[in-house]
Amino acid sequence: MRRTACATLAARFKGSSVAFGFLTACALLVIAASCAKKPLLAPVVTTPKYPDFVAPAIPSAEADTSAALSETRGWQFLQAGDLKSADREFSASLKAAPGFYPAEAAMGYLELARSDPKAALGHFDKALERRDAYASALVGKGQALLQLHREPEALAAFEAAVVADATLTDVRRRVEVLRFRMAQQGVDEARNAARAGKLDEAVRLYAAAIASSPESPFLYRELASVERRKNATDAALEHFRKAAALDPTDAGSLEQIGQILETRADLDGAVKAYTESLAIDRDPAVERRLEAVRARLELARLPEEYRAIEQALQITRGDLAALIGVRLGPLLQGPPQREAVLITDVRNHWAATWIMVVARAGVMEPYANHAFQPRSVVRRSDLAQVVARLLARVAPNGAARTRWDNARVKFSDLAPSHLAYPAASAAVAAGVLKTGADGAFEPGRPVTGREAIDALDRLAAVAGAPNSRGGAR
Repeated sequence: MRRTACATLAARFKGSSVAFGFLTACALLVIAASCAKKPLLAPVVTTPKYPDFVAPAIPSAEADTSAALSETRGWQFLQAGDLKSADREFSASLKAAPGFYPAEAAMGYLELARSDPKAALGHFDKALERRDAYASALVGKGQALLQLHREPEALAAFEAAVVADATLTDVRRRVEVLRFRMAQQGVDEARNAARAGKLDEAVRLYAAAIASSPESPFLYRELASVERRKNATDAALEHFRKAAALDPTDAGSLEQIGQILETRADLDGAVKAYTESLAIDRDPAVERRLEAVRARLELARLPEEYRAIEQALQITRGDLAALIGVRLGPLLQGPPQREAVLITDVRNHWAATWIMVVARAGVMEPYANHAFQPRSVVRRSDLAQVVARLLARVAPNGAARTRWDNARVKFSDLAPSHLAYPAASAAVAAGVLKTGADGAFEPGRPVTGREAIDALDRLAAVAGAPNSRGGAR
């Protein structure tokens, strides 16, 4: 068409110098037109080369600009794997509009495709300087930071991207995976620090892991265990409680709560925690702890006079009655040997209740004048008599009773003709009372509180009955 127009005009000026010049110009125009490069057609992409890359969104007001058209074409080349053509188009877009942040973000992805995360990060940051909540640049920045092993910053970038664009479901899943991976890595580091005795560092690492995964009960449990080692019991108690709240099956944390409360003398709280732990998992060790705490609780509720018996250098009849009533209560159950007991001197005594119980059981009796004399000192012969009566309740008949009654224990200071001998012999034969190194029974020696408690413990063992109530064994 250009040639026809030139020929027509040349005919008008035929034979003139003007015609020659005009023909020359037309020839040059035709040559230039034939040499001009036509733009390459953008490829049709059916399978993206980089499916994890998020295409930069173009503002609607700039959708028809040359910068936008070049960026769009460049993205197609990028996803087709033609990085050179993509670079040309993105560069053209930025040349046409230096502040066009979609092209800046696209250049960042191009650098990621070239395996240069540091250069990519620079482009993403430039894009975010122009639009701070730009989802495409935030995702790309997260990917670049991951390649640079800056996981916490990458997680923050991905989280910001999800906030900016809630449709990024793949990125949301990546956030969860990254959180878990970071938490697991942090847990491993925290455990290693705890094993190495670096407790402050372990606490810091556990706290960071919890920040990434605040609903993981095991993190609170392990953190609390480290805090217990540091004697930071307030923090440990708080975190064990958090672990138990998050995991209703966490018997271990409940046990730890019980132990902490037990050391703080919060015995009611300890009983509650141990009971809840045992309701989840029947652990013999926890059962023993619960039994011991209940014994302490019962002891704490007993009169001060009772709690002082263990340290007493000599006990009274009232003390012994209280020990038997508290520690061997089940052995005293059953029909009383005496329906009515008249005792005239215990009404205002602190152990009056237990005195009446042992008297009705026939284990300790009042004197002929109906006086119990609760403040009288208990001697070894008195204790032997009480033990013999208790043994009669343990084994009213049978081989054991016969063996104890028929035993003829030799004492260096107590003849078989002595009134206290039968009871002393049975008590020693049953293993409840002990003799001295020289075989002496010492019938007239006052009984100490510790001695009486030990004897009743051994008697409970013979009876096969629990005896943890009312004090330590």
